[in-house]
Amino acid sequence: MGFGTLQRGSACLFLLVALSNLVFAEAGDRTQVGHDITIGPSEEVSEATCFGCSVRVRGHVTSDVTVLGGSIVVEEQGEIAGEAVVFGGGIRLEKEAKVSGDVTVFGGQVRFDPTASVGGDVTNFGGSFWLVLIFGLPLLILGGIIALIVWIVRRLLQPSVPATA
Repeated sequence: MGFGTLQRGSACLFLLVALSNLVFAEAGDRTQVGHDITIGPSEEVSEATCFGCSVRVRGHVTSDVTVLGGSIVVEEQGEIAGEAVVFGGGIRLEKEAKVSGDVTVFGGQVRFDPTASVGGDVTNFGGSFWLVLIFGLPLLILGGIIALIVWIVRRLLQPSVPATA
């Protein structure tokens, strides 16, 4: 299984997840693929989900903010009432920003102003090791299962050669 196959498989999985979230998004949710989300100072959004982009919060998010392959910036007096989760990026909480739930970052940095507040736990799985573990290992296992199935099918379809005496 080549590196190109792994990239195509990752891209298909990414697209599948992104499209499923677009289909199930509720009114008041913001879901984007490849386009940054900005929540203005007077705006209120129930949930923000971003794939391959970033979220900038100046207003209020009543639930969670989730980003895959981007970052979250909560600007001055911006608020996230739920959790902030970032895969493959970082989070920055500016002056008087507030996250009521947990802040979790995989493969990036957490930076926040001393006046910013986090109501839950701050967890940072920094470095690329966690990204490889979270995304690479399942894809490697899936690739192994597919290779095994292909090997078994080829073995079963191989014509049997009679033994000569």
